[in-house]
Amino acid sequence: MSSPDGSPPEPGQVLDWVLTWVRSLGEVLSQIAGTPFAVESTQNGPPDSLPPMATDVHAIANAAGSLRGEMSWRLPQTAVAMLAQLFLSETQDPNAELKPDYREAVEELLRQVAGHAATAMKPRWGEVQLHIATGAAPSWPPGETGWIVSGASAPIQFWLEWQVSAALGAALRAAEAPSTRPGNAAPPASASEPAAAALEGAGKLDLLMDVELDVTLRFGGRNMRLSEILELGPGSVIELDRNVEEPADLLLDGKLIARGEVVVVDGNYGLRVLEVIAAPPLAPH
Repeated sequence: MSSPDGSPPEPGQVLDWVLTWVRSLGEVLSQIAGTPFAVESTQNGPPDSLPPMATDVHAIANAAGSLRGEMSWRLPQTAVAMLAQLFLSETQDPNAELKPDYREAVEELLRQVAGHAATAMKPRWGEVQLHIATGAAPSWPPGETGWIVSGASAPIQFWLEWQVSAALGAALRAAEAPSTRPGNAAPPASASEPAAAALEGAGKLDLLMDVELDVTLRFGGRNMRLSEILELGPGSVIELDRNVEEPADLLLDGKLIARGEVVVVDGNYGLRVLEVIAAPPLAPH
């Protein structure tokens, strides 16, 4: 696992978050395979790892509640095929065609993993809601990256690349207060200390104020088959799912935060905000 500057992360924080997913993935795969299934986290990709390709499947986990942000997985076609075949109890064929039901099987597999992960996260991070969806590669810049691979003794061999958004990384670091780390007991709270608790919460929020996040303007979207993408060329027209009179979306790290009308400001595109999307309330700790 590495950070944008190449330095390893501190113990805890993102590392513990990733290991929670690793353990959950191993538990779910063990249940499906009916035998122990070793899964490991590694900083470096496998020697035969392939660069991003059009046949890769991307899955995004959106975290809400006590932690907010995104985590993504990039699964090569062979990993999708083998995991889907295991999930569907089919004969293993890593070179099998990437069928739609394979994508659906992998998405359902990751949803089950997310359920296990959310339960495992609760003692440390509180109520975290995890929503899984497959689609395009993430548009947000990764805060940290790494790989998850099957162990040498696993029934099948696969690897996948993960990325944690800068927003989620910042939220994890803010949640990693000294009093919550192993070996440090938190001081007892009393009903007479509401002001101190409020100041503590404000201090954690201040840690995030200087974090730079990318915002994206979205005019619309469309699901396309791989064959349609391969046929694209100069002059191709892609019809989106939105009328020209409808407002455009403003996304923060892939999450919808506002809608408005597109304007031109000094020769550049801009957005006149018409509606701000209210965020759901944080789950109580």
